[in-house]
Amino acid sequence: MKRFSLLLALLSSLIFSPLLAYAETVDDNTVTIYVTRHGKTMFNTVHRVQGWADTPLTAAGVTVAEQLGKGLKDVEFKKVYASDLGRARQTARIILAAKGQQLDIVESEKLREFCFGIYEGDLDANMWGAIATKLGYESEKALFGDFAKGKLPFAKMFGGVALVDTSGEAETFATVKARMQSELKTIAEETAAQGGGNVLLVSHGAAILAMVADMSSTPIIAPLSNASVTQITYKNREFTVGKLGDMSYVEKGAKL
Repeated sequence: MKRFSLLLALLSSLIFSPLLAYAETVDDNTVTIYVTRHGKTMFNTVHRVQGWADTPLTAAGVTVAEQLGKGLKDVEFKKVYASDLGRARQTARIILAAKGQQLDIVESEKLREFCFGIYEGDLDANMWGAIATKLGYESEKALFGDFAKGKLPFAKMFGGVALVDTSGEAETFATVKARMQSELKTIAEETAAQGGGNVLLVSHGAAILAMVADMSSTPIIAPLSNASVTQITYKNREFTVGKLGDMSYVEKGAKL
């Protein structure tokens, strides 16, 4: 009887040990990506269109980025990625300094905001007024009202940018979504191949929402706040999107 029990135990270990080892390997390769929007900028403050056009962070923008960094002090990042636009780079540097971590920042043009074509630097009201008219709304207010109620899909609203741009330079929603998701996948796969870990990714409000639009079941009915975090987990070759625009890290950092 004892021999049988020992034999059974040996067989069980031979069968299940490799499976357990595989499961542990998969878990260890999990990648958690903290996707954040840059801090508030001058153009954000004066309500001007800011896509590929770039302005620096304001004092308030620096403060909120510092608060985010402090709120993330217990999160050890393995890698940091940012859009190659100055405001994203500046935000990434401030976050790292505030949390006391030194890492090289990998910049990517694929993480840029939408290109808004002829409307770059123009008043927000001029661009959204034109889009509202193009989409059949009486006013910008009516357009945003339907968006907030979930009656106007984010993809359709931002798809209006390319429809009203007369320069031919504005990006379509599909273009932005494709480049953002492509870069996200590359970052996730490379990090997973290196054992997984936490990644900081600094990008832009509309571009982030375009990226997660068909990855999350949460309806998009509001813009992302500056320095908000959208956490994305990559495990077993699948993405899971957490809460959109989480401000809890900023709130935590503001108390420290």
